[in-house]
Amino acid sequence: MNGKTMTKALTIAGLAGVAGLTTLLSGTAAHAATGDETVAYVRAGVIYRSTGGTEVRLTATDGNARPRYSPDGTRLAYLHGGTVWVMGANGENQHQVSNRPAGGASWSPDGRWIAFAALSCTGGPGVFRVAADGTTGDEPLFPQSCRDQAAPAVAPVESAPAGTDTPAAGLADRLRTDDAVAWSPDGTQIAFRGGECESIADACLSIGTVTTGGERAIDVYGGGGNGASGFGVVPAWSTDGKKVAWTSYDTEGKAVSITEADATGANRHQVGKADDREMVYAGTAKGILTAAYNGHSWITAVNLATGRRTPLHQGSQPTVAP
Repeated sequence: MNGKTMTKALTIAGLAGVAGLTTLLSGTAAHAATGDETVAYVRAGVIYRSTGGTEVRLTATDGNARPRYSPDGTRLAYLHGGTVWVMGANGENQHQVSNRPAGGASWSPDGRWIAFAALSCTGGPGVFRVAADGTTGDEPLFPQSCRDQAAPAVAPVESAPAGTDTPAAGLADRLRTDDAVAWSPDGTQIAFRGGECESIADACLSIGTVTTGGERAIDVYGGGGNGASGFGVVPAWSTDGKKVAWTSYDTEGKAVSITEADATGANRHQVGKADDREMVYAGTAKGILTAAYNGHSWITAVNLATGRRTPLHQGSQPTVAP
């Protein structure tokens, strides 16, 4: 993958699954009243926050994607125009912390750093970190071989087509190169799309150790002992760090779904229904995900023990306040 293709892929991926309507469907608040988590999400490129049935618009303009709450719940990292920004949980003090074309960001558990995917020194996907206050440059973390090399020059951010809220044909294609990353609750590991495993596979999902740069693949397609074609993207850690969930697709099943496994990649199983995606954990017994509902993408709460589902708001790309 060349630099131009990678830049375009990161930009498009950051907008994958963005809802296409600018107003709520009737009945949204009635559904949302059953959920008490504070959730931020995206609809038509605008970031909203809701607690129960109360929704607040956080960004005045569109072009935003992949919000992520800080560990203390006071800030949100997000993509704006394809680069990493930070704002207060109420939408105040919006400012850019990196001008590098990026995939969805994730906070370190101490709130000091933000990790994100971007073009690496190898010309393929990599993972960087930047100080959450924007006072440092972009520091390469993965691949390990890039740690002693200067970060690639920043390329212009290319425009991407508007998102859609209809989870129909093309959903898999929009998610395939989504480069959202996830920092583990103990701060020692980061889960990300790609990695060294791509030297033997068509696509993979990796977990890297922050201190050493070592990597291990937990989901592999088209090589490395797995002949199936597909992808694993948008990882999320359980609050205790024992499990990882991600959005997966394989050509045999021909459906996007959520896979959950131990942090080692063992004991894999599907969570939810076909076309569910982008799950994050809300405590130990509940997931918040994007699901197909009434022909659109909706933020939906799922009881991980019983499977009971509660539609909350029209939108996608959820993040839950701690």
